[in-house]
Amino acid sequence: MTVQPIRLFGDPVLRTPADPVVDFDVELRKLIADLTDTMRDSAGAGLAAPQLGVGLRVFTFDVDDVVGHLVNPVLEFPDAEEQDGPEGCLSIPGMYFDTKRRQNVIAKGFNGYGDPLQIVGTGLMARCVQHETDHLDGVLFIDRLDPAGRKEAMKAIRQAEWYDDAAPPTVKVSPHAAGSPFGLGR
Repeated sequence: MTVQPIRLFGDPVLRTPADPVVDFDVELRKLIADLTDTMRDSAGAGLAAPQLGVGLRVFTFDVDDVVGHLVNPVLEFPDAEEQDGPEGCLSIPGMYFDTKRRQNVIAKGFNGYGDPLQIVGTGLMARCVQHETDHLDGVLFIDRLDPAGRKEAMKAIRQAEWYDDAAPPTVKVSPHAAGSPFGLGR
């Protein structure tokens, strides 16, 4: 178990959809431990494998003293209720922008041993699960902002100390259905 460096905005791995986990082995459990240690060391609410440069569909979370992980998540939304509030990302350090998300989510997947697992989340847990699942799809939270919000975010990112303008970033529009900034499950 070790703290790993977190990939920052502009790194292509953050824009690459992750592959499903097929081997529920000791290497996967080591990855989960590294994700958990790195997330906690960075005081994050969640961390996805691509943020450590690993293209696998797994993330960890630490919300309201509930610590866990989910492998190969699939999201369902039991209703259309929304929340809007500040959201940040360990790969875009120090930046927070109001982001719309669903208020409630059901996330189904597996634990590190391949056993079925379900997370029913509301509020911050729902936001975290949606945010981390987006990472697994190569989507960053700034992609969910309206055009003016994305422009503001990009301006702030370009002015950040950590920003590397040698690797120009891409911002893409959310791949989810038009008219719905959330998609209706994946």
